[in-house]
Amino acid sequence: ARAWLKKHDVPFKEHNIMTSPLSKQELTSILALTENGTRRHYFNSFKNFPKNWNVDVEDLSISALIRLIEENPSLLRRPIILDNKRMQIGFNEDEIRAFLPRSYRKQELRSATLRAEIN
Repeated sequence: ARAWLKKHDVPFKEHNIMTSPLSKQELTSILALTENGTRRHYFNSFKNFPKNWNVDVEDLSISALIRLIEENPSLLRRPIILDNKRMQIGFNEDEIRAFLPRSYRKQELRSATLRAEIN
């Protein structure tokens, strides 16, 4: 994600959650940006959960979920890319394009259309 953002001249601020865990307020803000309500996509893999936890993150209250993440930041999928309007968890090149300035996306569309017309 870092290389993609640099390649496309998208300014970003990097925060390593392993060396500097997210605050309760930051976690709350991130959780507020979720669109579909599911929490499963936040986590690397449920096989990373200790077997004796028996945790269903869908059933956790927000405060319990925040405590879980505060205590176990490595469970979160990374990168977490966000701005004031949207969030993406994990790297997906198609979805990350939403973070490009509109003018850049329009130019990419024009270029793609011209290439399609030539071929």
